[in-house]
Amino acid sequence: MTVSQTGYSLKKHIHRIYIKSKVQELEMDLGIQGKVAFITGGSRGLGKAAAISLAKEGARVGICSRDENSVADTIEELKSLGSPAQGFVGDISDLSQLKTLHSKITRELGVIEILVNNVGGSKAKGDFTETTLQGFQATFDLNLFGSFELMKLVTPNMISRKWGRVINIASIWGREYGGNISYMSAKAALIAATKHAAVSLVQHGILINSVAPGSVAHAQGSWEKFQNENTKETVDDFIKNNLPMGKFGWPEPVG
Repeated sequence: MTVSQTGYSLKKHIHRIYIKSKVQELEMDLGIQGKVAFITGGSRGLGKAAAISLAKEGARVGICSRDENSVADTIEELKSLGSPAQGFVGDISDLSQLKTLHSKITRELGVIEILVNNVGGSKAKGDFTETTLQGFQATFDLNLFGSFELMKLVTPNMISRKWGRVINIASIWGREYGGNISYMSAKAALIAATKHAAVSLVQHGILINSVAPGSVAHAQGSWEKFQNENTKETVDDFIKNNLPMGKFGWPEPVG
């Protein structure tokens, strides 16, 4: 077989796999029709992609973000998919807001049955020597403590109903070296908390998992900022040395 024939055969094989996956995707029923799903940081990026995926599965979707305008835009898009979506404005890193936010969601949308803790980021810059305790703590508030508090708020109802799903969006930098020390530490802690909660609550019909994406670029995200603020040579070097696929990821596959 010639090289060209091998290439053609490989393309046909890949195409068959793609078509098969699309058919399976269309036939998939996740059993969440009518379930109430709440996504933090759900107005853009990974959170928005997750919200759209859940809406397409028939879930009643609620999203939260600090940006009122982006919340409104995303809710309009979700409603166009047939979801009775609701948007909420709040700061997940402000732990004092969470009980009130949870009560409002429950009152307006229903008891949360699916929680996606997506919000994250770093409140500190630089390496170990430049990181302050204040920045370190603020990053934990955003990535870990807010997610933990929301899990504590939603799981009692999940336990009583013997059904619930929690997905914590972590990061590859919670598993491997990368980023700054506050972000890396917070995401590693989130992964550990997810493991412990998963084992503790599975007996109640609650499944808890974490997802650790790599470098995913999206509008207004940190990787878009990185590309905009650096030279093409710097960006190309980063991609060459860090991304085996030769490009940044995108939100939809993760969502």
